[in-house]
Amino acid sequence: MLTPASTSAPSGAHRPTRTGRAEERAYVRTLVVLDTAVLGVAVLIGYVTRFGDHEPRGSDVPYVLVAPGLVIAWLLSLKMLRCYDDRVLGYGADEYRRVTSASLRLAATIAITGYILDVGVSRGFLAIALLAGTLGLVAARFAARKRLHLARCRGAGWSRRVLAVGDTPHVLELVHTLRREPYAGYQVVGACIPDALLAPVPQRLGDVPVVGSFRGIPEAAEAIGADTVAITTSSELTATRLRRLGWQLEGTGIDLVLAPALTDVAGPRIHTRPVAGLPLIHVEAPEFRGARKLIKGLVDRSLSLLALAALSPLLLLIALAVRLDSRGPVLFRQTRVGQGGREFGVFKFRTMVVDADAMLAELTARNETDGLLFKMRDDPRVTRVGRLLRKWSLDELPQLVNVLIGQMSLVGPRPPLPSEVARYDGDVARRLLVKPGMTGLWQVSGRSDLSWEDGIRLDLYYVENWSLAADLTILWKTFGAVVNSRGAY
Repeated sequence: MLTPASTSAPSGAHRPTRTGRAEERAYVRTLVVLDTAVLGVAVLIGYVTRFGDHEPRGSDVPYVLVAPGLVIAWLLSLKMLRCYDDRVLGYGADEYRRVTSASLRLAATIAITGYILDVGVSRGFLAIALLAGTLGLVAARFAARKRLHLARCRGAGWSRRVLAVGDTPHVLELVHTLRREPYAGYQVVGACIPDALLAPVPQRLGDVPVVGSFRGIPEAAEAIGADTVAITTSSELTATRLRRLGWQLEGTGIDLVLAPALTDVAGPRIHTRPVAGLPLIHVEAPEFRGARKLIKGLVDRSLSLLALAALSPLLLLIALAVRLDSRGPVLFRQTRVGQGGREFGVFKFRTMVVDADAMLAELTARNETDGLLFKMRDDPRVTRVGRLLRKWSLDELPQLVNVLIGQMSLVGPRPPLPSEVARYDGDVARRLLVKPGMTGLWQVSGRSDLSWEDGIRLDLYYVENWSLAADLTILWKTFGAVVNSRGAY
């Protein structure tokens, strides 16, 4: 039985509804329609590219049947590899991996079957259709996900309704973490806390209502219409209680997820291995040297050289604009701290007046950020051309030279000032274990709009979990952040 404080849902709470599941099914149906359209277009592209607008000569293959058959087989392959599973939709890279894997497996199946049965379907037609379809599916899923993310950030769209279960501080931490990224689609609508912490009157943890104790978790989830129960750390949630909770949730349509105390560790570093009936989580140490680091350095220097060559006309135009706008040098060289605490001069196009440093003391009281940084939206020291360059991050293009000579990386933590590093504690100093980057998680997550704490958290997360795939993802997202001018001032 629930305590009096939790037997009734709080005012405004949702009674058991199917709204969330209906929105989920509607999103899945949209994906099925979108995938079907993409595959139909891909098959048409393959046919037109291979045969033009006429029937293939000298072939008795009925392409009018082969084309829709290929689309149906492709959709079945997506279904078999669970590409419409709600646990991978809308967040993370697993959705893209499954879509790509389903397409590759279909291609392998067709190739083997065609070889064994000696089917005379054009290889060119299949190759073009499969390539176009795979790329189209990934692009369509990306577009659908971006639309879903925008809807979630506006408080609409399909999201999971989460009941958080655990000790008060851990529940509050989970709520804060999930709200930090609303586009992930986890909305905490209620909490269950230990019996000893319950009061005889309705309680709230922040703005999250307490709807029950550990003895009535399934009933509490049903009362508020939750479709996910998230378990955080608590000494009272023993293995036996968790196992019984899993049994109680069977057949209810409510998912059970665990949010361990282990945070800010990316999936590739985590491996679960069953030992003596226990699912032990093994965490690999961060990698700061080795072959992958050498490859990262080679990729950085190669791409920076290509970028400098391709952008040279733009760089010349910017240099001319800076020279004509205000007196002073075109480039600004500022001392920053790099890998291992070594200082170097970072290059930027000058965006401020020449005596900007002398004016800083007068503006300190108008600092708009916390922590060790100084930021102002309407900094009077910024020139007219400088405001335009900062808006589109064009002032940072000369840092490609720093990347080329090995002082920086394309992706990494933000390069700090020596005055910042002098006040680092032991944890923050871990940012210096890798090269600073022209862009990073801080760049694609809000830049100057981020708090000092959030910026440090993102930098440390990158240091601990960097990978070449993550670097490519961040570079791709950087274009969107620059175009939207988020946090640029």
